[in-house]
Amino acid sequence: MLLFGTESLTSRPLSKSLKIKIYRIIILSVVLYGCENWSLILREQRKLRFFENNLLRRIFGLRMDEVTGDWRRLHNEEINVLYTSPNNVRVIKWRRMRWADHVARMGEERGVYRVFVGKPEGKRPLGRPRRMWVDNIKMDLQEVGCGHVDWIGMA
Repeated sequence: MLLFGTESLTSRPLSKSLKIKIYRIIILSVVLYGCENWSLILREQRKLRFFENNLLRRIFGLRMDEVTGDWRRLHNEEINVLYTSPNNVRVIKWRRMRWADHVARMGEERGVYRVFVGKPEGKRPLGRPRRMWVDNIKMDLQEVGCGHVDWIGMA
C-alpha cells in the first residue's frame, strides 16, 4: 500500500523522481493553498524554507562523505543543486504578484478590489502595525526591480 505522507518520501522502493512528483503535486499544493493572500513575515518565510529543506532531505537521503567515509545529511547548497525548482517562498511571491495583477485589472466596483486596496475605517490596535498585503506586493516588486512603479498602473 502506498502512503501519501512523509512515510512515502523515505520509502526505498519509490524512485526519487516519483517522490519529487508526490512532493510537488500533493504536499506543495496543500501547503501553498491560498498563499496569494498571505502576508508573510521573515520568520514565516524561514519556517516554510525549513519545512521544504526537511522534506527534500528525506527525499534525497543521506550522502557518503568522501573525506571521512561517514554518512551525513545534505547541506542546503547541495539540496538546491539537486532540486532545481524554485523554493516555496519564491513560488508564494510569484503567485502573489500574479494575483495582484488579476485584482488590479478587476476594477474599482468589484468587492475583491475594494478589500485589497481600500483602507478600513476605525483605529488600529496599539503596537507595531501588521504588514499589509499591499506592502508585500510593493516589496516583491522591489525584488524584481520594479519598486518605483505603481502596481495597479503596471497591471
